Amino acid sequence: MFPQRVTLVDVGPRDGLQNEKQAVSAAHKVELVHRLQAAGLREIEVTSFVSPKWVPQMADNAEVMAGVQRQPGVRYSVLVPNMKGLEAALPTRPDEIVVFGAASEAFSQRNINCSIEESIERFRPVVEAARAQGIKVRGAVSCALGCPYQGEVSPDEVERVVRLMKDIGVQHVGIADTIGVGTPRRVQAVMERALKHYPIAEVSGHFHDTYGQAIGNVYACLEMGIHTFDASVAGLGGCPYAKGATGNVATEDVVFLLHGLGIETGIDLDRLVDAGKFISDVLGRKPVSRVANAVLSRRGAA
Repeated sequence: MFPQRVTLVDVGPRDGLQNEKQAVSAAHKVELVHRLQAAGLREIEVTSFVSPKWVPQMADNAEVMAGVQRQPGVRYSVLVPNMKGLEAALPTRPDEIVVFGAASEAFSQRNINCSIEESIERFRPVVEAARAQGIKVRGAVSCALGCPYQGEVSPDEVERVVRLMKDIGVQHVGIADTIGVGTPRRVQAVMERALKHYPIAEVSGHFHDTYGQAIGNVYACLEMGIHTFDASVAGLGGCPYAKGATGNVATEDVVFLLHGLGIETGIDLDRLVDAGKFISDVLGRKPVSRVANAVLSRRGAA
């Protein structure tokens, strides 16, 4: 059942860097995107068009998009929270936009003061406007395996959000383990629900490594034939609901797993490690990726 080829969406420039407390210049963000595409990444989540009041790290979104030297065959995506965000994003010519909704009612009420259904319905005009411009729309279902407020989240709750996204015209759905509590069998149960509504090519996994389960969860999805995953170079991004915990699974670690299974990615691991070291040096710390640190250590010994 393993796929022959896997597509990785590197979310480091957006989902990774938006959690950083220290400022990262637009030039460094652009350089990171350039290094990722040079390493073979063909899907890159570049930035978000959220109010700088809420996410100051992404205030340079238009500057970053303008600075990227685009390569044919690379898809550049941006996250938008509402119609105002889409209107700001459109002049920067994104290939794809990302909208989002929580699978947890408690999370939705606590964070945006509305129900899940209301939150998804707000995206209807955003999705329609983006698709009218020929821009693909990807949806992210957050807290799909657990919520910091309500605890466990059931597959029924996840399927409800997947169905709502389908109803408003979202073309791809990503199942996100926002707090990193998912384990392989639970992940497979949730993915089965998503696959009832979307073809396998339009379902992806987004796993956080808070409890060290992310690689196991990727493997569990591969067993189902799922072949698209989000990952973050150097393991950029923390988990805001678990102090000190790691966030997104590191792209380097996923690539090492896939290559070990004989699965094609089109990604040069050494160049990817270099990209991760570059941004980690900018941030003044080591990469979170175990594979990156092992490769760098081996290079040092050599």
